[in-house]
Amino acid sequence: MTPDLERLIRLQQLDTTIDEARRETAAHPQRLADAEARLDEATQALDAAKHRLKTSQDTRRDLEKEAAVFQGRLTKFKEQLSAVKTNREYTAMQHEIVMAQDSVRGFEDQILELLVLADELDTAVKATDAALTQERGQVAKERVAREQATSAMSPEIEALLQKRTLVVAEMSREALALFDFVSRSRKGSVVAETRDGHCTACHVRLRPQMYNEVLRGDRLIQCESCSRILFVLPPKAAVPEGKPADATSA
Repeated sequence: MTPDLERLIRLQQLDTTIDEARRETAAHPQRLADAEARLDEATQALDAAKHRLKTSQDTRRDLEKEAAVFQGRLTKFKEQLSAVKTNREYTAMQHEIVMAQDSVRGFEDQILELLVLADELDTAVKATDAALTQERGQVAKERVAREQATSAMSPEIEALLQKRTLVVAEMSREALALFDFVSRSRKGSVVAETRDGHCTACHVRLRPQMYNEVLRGDRLIQCESCSRILFVLPPKAAVPEGKPADATSA
């Protein structure tokens, strides 16, 4: 493999790493915005749960007031019942008593239903409040992590750019010009490994003569299909039988 090809591969690796780091950094504001949106959604859910509970409580209080009015009428009718003198008056008073009793029972049934609902809504409020507290904690942790990652990413990108400058300085003008040309046309994907006679980027089979030239590695060869610069990874060194593959991996 020629020195220029080695540097092209290294340059591709650096550019890929730099692009990924920049994309990660650029994505941080949106991810923070997404986290804040989740927090807003949890806050709105709690507000809605509290509003439903308050509405239920207000409705129950109104019903209790109305029930008290009819209960007062019922008590008054019962007191007046002993004072009536004719059957007609007695029948009319009994009718009023029955009507008042039915109204009181109706209000009591509704109040009971609202009491049961209030218990359910109160449980929902507590659960939603707990979820909001948990979401606040998660968002706070995520905010700190994103800020730390952003702070750490800037010097990391700067270090990568310095390494890239060193690699570029060692490359021939022709190799660098070819790299830039292919990078523009292939959106940063410049080099491609050749494996089993195929370009692994576009999956086209190479002509046998071209494949042999790539195997020799004595000059830069471009894929006839996608124009990427082709290379073949050197075979792994054979490990003698009985010897560890990596003496440092014990």
